[in-house]
Amino acid sequence: MKKLFFVLVLIGTSISGVFGQDQAFKINNYEFTPVKMLERTPVQNQFKSGTCWIYSTHSFLESELIRMGKGEHDLSEMYIARAGYLEKGENYVRRQGATAFGQGAENHDVFNIIKEYGLIPQSIYSGFPFGQDKPVHGEVEAVLKAMVEAIVKNPDGKLHPNWRKAYQGAVDGYFGTPPTNFFYQGKTHTPMSFYTSLGMNSEDYIPLTSFNHHAFYKPFILEMSDNWSNGMFYNISLDELMNTVENAIRTGYSVLWATDVSEKTFAAKHGLAINPIMAWEDMEETQRDSLWKAPHPEKYVTQEERQSGFDHLLTTDDHGMHIVGMVKDQKGTDYFAVKNSWGTGANKSTGGYLYASKAYFRNKTMSVMVHKNAIPKEIRAKLGI
Repeated sequence: MKKLFFVLVLIGTSISGVFGQDQAFKINNYEFTPVKMLERTPVQNQFKSGTCWIYSTHSFLESELIRMGKGEHDLSEMYIARAGYLEKGENYVRRQGATAFGQGAENHDVFNIIKEYGLIPQSIYSGFPFGQDKPVHGEVEAVLKAMVEAIVKNPDGKLHPNWRKAYQGAVDGYFGTPPTNFFYQGKTHTPMSFYTSLGMNSEDYIPLTSFNHHAFYKPFILEMSDNWSNGMFYNISLDELMNTVENAIRTGYSVLWATDVSEKTFAAKHGLAINPIMAWEDMEETQRDSLWKAPHPEKYVTQEERQSGFDHLLTTDDHGMHIVGMVKDQKGTDYFAVKNSWGTGANKSTGGYLYASKAYFRNKTMSVMVHKNAIPKEIRAKLGI
C-alpha cells in the first residue's frame, strides 16, 4: 500500500468499550445489525507513518492468535518497520536504485520479514524515540532514501565496504536497536523463538486478488508500486473473491484487505465506504450529503468494469485494513466491518471502525489475505493449495 496516513491525535479505546460494534447501532439513519463479529484487539494509530501494511497485518495476526487459543498479544509494529527498511535498503542497492523505496509495502512483506526476523511484543520494543508514543516517519524515509541513493551513486564506482553498517546505524538511530533476548510472560525469548512459540505458520496465509489481465487460478506478480518484493497473488474471479471473504468471516476467520481509499465515497469520518449508482462528480451537493444520512441503492460492478478501473489507474493501492465481521443495514444490504489503523477518533461513534458495502468491496479491492482454511474447498482445489 502506498504512503497514505491520517494525522490524528487520539485517545486509545478498547474495542469492548466502543459503542455499536457487537450490537445493533446507528450511523445517522443507517441502522446496522451485526451478522457476525470476530474477536480482535484494540484499534491502533499509525499516525504520521505509511505503515498500514504492518498495522493491518499485526491486527490480523493478533486476531489469529486469539482464534488459535494463544491469548491476546500486542505485537510491535516498529520492529517490522525497522526490518523492512533494512530489507528495502538492501534491495534498492542491489537493483542500483531501479525499484521503489518508501514507507509503504504489502501485507506479504510482513510475513516475509517475520520468517527472517521473528516477532517482538510491543511492551518489549516500541521503536519510538524517547518521549514519542506514535510513529512519525517523514524524516525517517527522507534520510534513509538519501543514504541509499548516495550509496548507489558512489563516485568511486564501487560500493563502500561498510555501507551496510552505516545504513543500519542510521536505521537504528531512528528506531533503536531491538533486543536479541527478552523476558515475556514468564519465559526468555529471542525474536525467532517468540514467533515459533506462537504456533503460526506463515505458509498458511494466502494472498488473493481478481483481475482478468492475468489467467485465473494461477499466481502472478500484482503490478503495484509498493510491491517492491514482487510478491505473488493467486488470481480468482470476482464472485469467488467475494465468496471467499464471506466464507472466512462466517467460519471464524478474519481477513486482510488492501484497497483504494482515495474515492470520495470512502469516508472514515462518516464510518462508511459505499458505491452509489450515480458517479460522485455527477451529483449535486445535496445528493452527496444524503449518501451519509441513509442507505441508497448501489452499483455492483462486473469483472470487466472492475478491470477497467485498474487499467485506467482509477483503482489504486492506497491502504491496508482488517475485516473483522459483517453487518446488515435496515434494507438488507451487507457490509464488511473494517478495523482501521487511524486511531479511534476518525469516527468517534464507531471507535475507528468503518463499514464497507459489498458493492464498494467488489469495485475497489486490490487484494485480500486469508488463512487457507477460510478458502472454500472448491476454490482451493482450483488453486492447487
